[in-house]
Amino acid sequence: MPDHPPVLAAGRRHSVGLRSDGTVVAAGHGSAGECDVTGWRDVVAVAAGNVHAARNTGRSHTVALRADRTVVATGWDGDGQCAVDGWRDVTSIAAGWRRTLGARADGTVVAAGRNDERQCEVGAWREIVALAAGDWHSVGVRADGTAVAAGNDRYGQCDVGAWHDLAAVTAGHLHTVGLRSDGTVAAAGRRRSGACDVDAWTEMVAVAAGSHHTVGVGTDGRVRAVGADDHGQCDVRDWHGIVAVAAGSAHTLGLRVDGTVVAAGDGADGRCDVAGWRGIGSG
Repeated sequence: MPDHPPVLAAGRRHSVGLRSDGTVVAAGHGSAGECDVTGWRDVVAVAAGNVHAARNTGRSHTVALRADRTVVATGWDGDGQCAVDGWRDVTSIAAGWRRTLGARADGTVVAAGRNDERQCEVGAWREIVALAAGDWHSVGVRADGTAVAAGNDRYGQCDVGAWHDLAAVTAGHLHTVGLRSDGTVAAAGRRRSGACDVDAWTEMVAVAAGSHHTVGVGTDGRVRAVGADDHGQCDVRDWHGIVAVAAGSAHTLGLRVDGTVVAAGDGADGRCDVAGWRGIGSG
């Protein structure tokens, strides 16, 4: 399992949190069933599928990894992205637009959902310990800290072959961000929004990529953000005591050390209604 499995997830229109007791809570647009998580138990990681940034359909999905290494999913399944019931021995998950990825304990990867851009062509990957799913591309971190990517590479978002010493990766609409074990950050992909302007970041412990913005947590518990801020999704400078972050299309979530959650950005559909969440993560 990853050292820090994701306990927060943000899609285009919904947010998901994993409580320390293994149950899950969700807020936001749930017309496709993506917020139907109340019956889930023994969960150790969560992921939220996004909706294509240019298509405001509101249809997305939510995925969870259970302690027994099986996977469950709910929400829109138009491309089979929720067909994960048969997955076994999974140690890491990721969800993107119309797609779900799972890394197995043996380092191989399974995928379900849309493959029009070859983003599900991950069958040859080996020694994978962490995953990320953007809108049209998939990224994996190998056990040796290098990266591999598949899918749409129009803006160089899959240009991660030279990255090394990685601890984690995250992927947005058209960009990829990697966190190195020394706390520095690398980025590849479309730079127009500023979401790749992370070269100067140091002493980071976590990163998250939204559709057009990137967020990071420092060792001091403060949060940094770059990129599109049209809905205030980068308005995180006053946050403190943060241990994890998640980034959706136009909103950002932060987990405090006490297990509560803060949110910034587009709050439509109630996706930022997380003030009442308690006991998220190990808090």
